Amino acid sequence: MTSPADPHAGGESAEQPKKLRLLAVTACPTGIAHTYMAAEKLQQAADALGIDMKVETQGSIGAENVLSDNDVKNADGIIIAADKDVDRGRFVGKRVLSVGVSEGISHPERLIEQVRSAPVHGAGGGGGSAEPLSSSGGGGGGKERSVAYKALMNGVSYMIPFVVVGGLLIAISLSLGGHTDPKGGLVIPPDSFWMHVNQIGVIGFTLMVPILSGYIAYAIGDRPALVPGMIGGWIANTGELYDSKAGAGFIGAIVTGFLAGYLVLWIKKVKVPKFAQPIMPIIVIPIVSTTALGLFFIYVIGKPISWVFEHLTSWLSGMTGTSAILLGAILGLMIAFDMGGPVNKTAFLFGAGLIATGNQTVMGMCAAAIPVMPLGQGLATLIRKRLYTEQERETGLAALFMGCFGISEGAIPFAAARPAQVIPANMLGGAVAGAIAGMAGVEDAVPHGGPIVAVLGAVGGVPMFFVAVAIGSVVTALTTVALVDFAERRRHGAAVLNVPAGPEPALAGVGVGAGAAGGAAQAAVAAAQVTSPAPAPATTGEPEGSDEPEVLSGYLTEQTVKVQLDAHEKEAAIREMAGLLARTGKVADVEELVRTALRREEQGTTGLGEEIAIPHAKTDAVTAPVVGFARSAEGIEWGSMDGTKAKLVFMISVPEAAAGDEHLRILALLSRKLMDTGFRARLQEAPDEAAVLRVLAEVQ
Repeated sequence: MTSPADPHAGGESAEQPKKLRLLAVTACPTGIAHTYMAAEKLQQAADALGIDMKVETQGSIGAENVLSDNDVKNADGIIIAADKDVDRGRFVGKRVLSVGVSEGISHPERLIEQVRSAPVHGAGGGGGSAEPLSSSGGGGGGKERSVAYKALMNGVSYMIPFVVVGGLLIAISLSLGGHTDPKGGLVIPPDSFWMHVNQIGVIGFTLMVPILSGYIAYAIGDRPALVPGMIGGWIANTGELYDSKAGAGFIGAIVTGFLAGYLVLWIKKVKVPKFAQPIMPIIVIPIVSTTALGLFFIYVIGKPISWVFEHLTSWLSGMTGTSAILLGAILGLMIAFDMGGPVNKTAFLFGAGLIATGNQTVMGMCAAAIPVMPLGQGLATLIRKRLYTEQERETGLAALFMGCFGISEGAIPFAAARPAQVIPANMLGGAVAGAIAGMAGVEDAVPHGGPIVAVLGAVGGVPMFFVAVAIGSVVTALTTVALVDFAERRRHGAAVLNVPAGPEPALAGVGVGAGAAGGAAQAAVAAAQVTSPAPAPATTGEPEGSDEPEVLSGYLTEQTVKVQLDAHEKEAAIREMAGLLARTGKVADVEELVRTALRREEQGTTGLGEEIAIPHAKTDAVTAPVVGFARSAEGIEWGSMDGTKAKLVFMISVPEAAAGDEHLRILALLSRKLMDTGFRARLQEAPDEAAVLRVLAEVQ
């Protein structure tokens, strides 16, 4: 009997001494439908070929059917069909084939054949998480941009807890244990309880920047990139290493994160002798990349930062005799630019240094600008909640709190995630606040900013100080909302603004642009509602006395089934499906439901192939979970990975509060069942809504 550890076991089908055993892992970053469809396709292909296969799915509800150590030990090969990070450390010594999740759906038989000759994992550092993203044969274009964006979001998501914990602990310690001191700003007595709380918060803030850099690098280059990413981020934030009074802050961390990630990917491509391959990912790659990146930042990037810092200080010193409004605006711009970076620190230290000379007005300008960024970004999450994720809205509340205590770093997660929109908005608000404070002659006797210094009596001209902070924060919030909303619309390809003039159901109240477009949208939705059966008076979604089968936990009923869509393109189909869901009385805002579904499409198409599309949305535009189904005889172009038009369209919508495991479980069940060709055929042939429901009742 051939040893199961032999990766060549069963390599040729004609000489198989035992049944081939394969493992697979499927995962998708934007949802779980592709995850389960790829799993089902691989399992079906393996069964047809007489191959043992076990598939681990890593969906939004966590890992299921997890591969055990014994599974891996006895496997002849592993297929990873994923567009997100998958831990490959457990597969060392096994043949591993890494592709995008779309390949698992479109070409499962090909993957099963290719894995037999795939390279042995572990010898060359393993496949970085970016490899399936950039080398997959499917999934559409723009992969490199997608890799960079996902890497940035990965870093931001890991950084946020450090910002929140560190910032709130510092704010609490300053408010409860601090007092003003002309020489030291807000001072906490040494060795006191609140000093220890403050120090814990400072540790959180200190780790914030390296974490951002490290996890950007990790998302690109996998584990070997984590060390150079974090150390590079620490170096970027430690100005003393390159003779600068201020580190490069979060902007420097983003730079080092990408440099570390792509440097590691490049080193992985270097051919090395076989005996050296096992030590590459744990010794050689981290040491070489960390050393190279660190020295590069210190000697190449750091020196210009130091030079800029010194010349900015000199330039500001020459402006003290100019207009107070102009100086305040310039200081506000600098304070808001990088929130703790070299430009921010230049303005802050310039103002703090003048306090000792008796000039407290310059620090007053800085103090008014300092809280504008976190207050403005926090306010933006309250003004237009739909533009932000739940995590971002929670971070926004923390930012509001930090802003009250002059902790500008509370806005960093927003600036890191959307620099092109957030940084200009921050700078505009900071400039307005600084200019107003300069015009009013606001003074600050301590080197600190935010409302806390006014409350503790360190500010002269308190009313105008609060006016400056309030106006600057509102300007930042409104500008951020406008820029983010504009960017969203551009990214959607004007999907919301360009309303078709035909009879297709359209988005209600779209009028963000021309009134004609909004009117056409409202008329279209009204027409859809007139031609559709009237909503049931009850909001249960099931007609009284109905004996129809319960489908998908009762979320899909005959009310939300349509045997033939009127729409001929994706946007119109989503609008029509939203109108279908509105029949239940569970849709409070059709416009918001459509917008959310369209935003989800931008993250990645919900066209799953096999003539199927499952658009879905988590939004408070619905009051309870609801599912709709409709067919299209001609098919609708949905950007599906296999190029097929969608003829079977499901739409799932749940409120934010109910967006838990239940709707994800239903999506998983539905995705898997739809891989059954017989089930799809019965669904296509069902003559009416009642027959469709009977077929869908098979989804268990």
